[in-house]
This record gives sequence, structure tokens and C-alpha cells, in this order.
Amino acid sequence: MKGAVSKRPWMLLCVLALGPATLAEEGKDDPRAVVLAREVHDKGRIVYGARSPQGDWDLFVMRPDGSEVRNLTNTPEFNEAAPRFSPDGKKLLYRRLPKKTTIDHDNWGFQGGLVIAEADGSKPEVIGADGDFPWASWSPDGKQVACLTLKGIQIVDIATHKVVRQMPRKGVYQQIFWSPDGKWFCGVANHQSEQWTVVRMNIEKGDVNPVNKFQNCTPDWFPDSKRIIFSHRPGNQGGYGWTQLWMADGDGSNRGLVFGEDGRHIYGGAVSPDSTYVLFTLGAEDGSGPEKNGAPIGLMRLADAPTIRGESKALRKIHPNTKDGPVLILPIGWEPYWVNADAGATK
Repeated sequence: MKGAVSKRPWMLLCVLALGPATLAEEGKDDPRAVVLAREVHDKGRIVYGARSPQGDWDLFVMRPDGSEVRNLTNTPEFNEAAPRFSPDGKKLLYRRLPKKTTIDHDNWGFQGGLVIAEADGSKPEVIGADGDFPWASWSPDGKQVACLTLKGIQIVDIATHKVVRQMPRKGVYQQIFWSPDGKWFCGVANHQSEQWTVVRMNIEKGDVNPVNKFQNCTPDWFPDSKRIIFSHRPGNQGGYGWTQLWMADGDGSNRGLVFGEDGRHIYGGAVSPDSTYVLFTLGAEDGSGPEKNGAPIGLMRLADAPTIRGESKALRKIHPNTKDGPVLILPIGWEPYWVNADAGATK
């Protein structure tokens, strides 16, 4: 069912998502964020999951400045999670779960059924049964998906639903994504006795190299297929610590902080199609996912990395060369994704 477009202020979405508007209130008067909003307004669309007024999780699309929000699924009987537009922006992939099922922020890829729909949310087709095609992610040409199963990594032809190739998963157990050039996978793995390691896998040879060890998750590719963005909780914080957004080259070199804030866990990093901006969520709790209400989505320029927000005394001591760039605070949601097209807009 198609939803309506809302042109009302993005603060409204904080209310609809049943979450606090504290971060939005903190950032709404920053003139630099206003400039940033104008800068990104026409740069494609962002899709994300969020709670609807009925309490279920639906998929929404908006402009990068938070305007023109539209409910793509509007299905009170289901929860929808982890949307991804196809590389050409014409199709939408996500997982659908019964409303009574809680979406797990770590294991969502094993939950529910795989759905492929038109970019505007119409003609949703459930592929297989619940749990089939786990962690499905688009191939660069949009004709296949890579799935992470107990048997290994399976490449599935979308038209026939048949497995056309299978390869060992080499310890990868979560969040597998195909590089835009088609040569690599990234994912979260048990690698060399170290859990929660972001790795890169050569698709042709199956070779795996670590990108960053110790407490990492939600990796994703830069459009150049050379760099990876990921969440990382460094061990030098004293105690449990806060999760930050980092980036590195695919071989693990040139690691660096992108964004962090003491008191916030940063997840769901996604780079804009032109490699100029980055999205993430700012949660007050570890996970900050769909088990509750998600977290505010943030947007910043990559040129402003590293940026640290707020007082953040401990983090600033470790990273004194922060640029403190502006952060645009968008609606509350989970797993945002950016495409360089008017995908999801009304026709």
C-alpha cells in the first residue's frame, strides 16, 4: 500500500517514531546545519526503517535534508526492516516480519522473509519462506543477491531464485555486502580468534583480510570499492566505552575516526553516492535498534571528518585534531541507506 508524502518539518517524524526529540532540538538552531540541509536537498533519497503511529516498523523515504517524508510500506500487520535500493534505484530489497516479532539489531538478516518491491514500495514480492536468503544484499548489476547461510556464501539469481555459486564464508557471520565494483564482500567475522572483526573477502579467490579488529560492526562500502565505513568501539576508553564511526581502506590501512560523541553509540554508517557525505544513527544505548525505537539519523560531510560532537572530553583527549563540523539531525530511524535517484518518490 502506498503512503502519502509529508512536507511537514522533520521534527514531526521524531514524534511519530515515538522517540525523544532532544538531539533535533539541540541541532535545529545551528546555522551550519541549515546550510548543510540546503546543500543536500536535491541529492537523491534516503530510505530507512522507523516506527509508524500504529507501533509497527515501516519503511520510509525522504530527501537528504529530512523533507518530503513518505511511508513506503504502510503495513500495520507486518514489521519491515533493513531497506536497500538496488544500485540503479529501481527496486527495493528488505525483510518482512510478523508484527509480533521483535527485530533483532544484530540478527535481523536471519529473520523474516526477503521482499523485493518496486522503488516506490509497490508490487512487493516475498522470495521464499521466513529465514530464506539470509542477509541478502544486491549485486552491482541488481540481478543477483549474495546470501550468508550456514552452508556458506551463496550467490542467488533473482529471476530464478536459484543458487548459481557457493563459497566458504571464512568466519563471516553478519552483515555481508557486495562492493560496487563486484570484486569484494565485506562483513563481520570471527577472524584469527578475534570476534566482531570487519573483514574484506576477494570474491574470485575467497581470500580474507581483516580491516579492523576488536568490537566492530555494520560495515559498508564507499562507492569507490576501495574504502569501508564501519562502527568501532575502541578499547582505550576505560570501561565499556562508546561506539564510534570509523573508515579504512579495504586492506586495513589508513584507519581513521569519522564521527564520535561521548554518550552516544554510532551505528549504520552509509556513504552518499558521490562520496561526499555520510549517514549514521546516534543512539543513547548500545544497539539503539528496532527492539525499541531506533535513534536519530545524523548526516555530515566526510570532508569534516573527524568530527566530535558535544563536550566529549574523553574522546577529544584521544582525538585532539577534530574538525567539529556541522551535523544535520534527521528523523529517528534505523539502518538508513542513500541512493542517487528519486527512488521512492510518487510517480
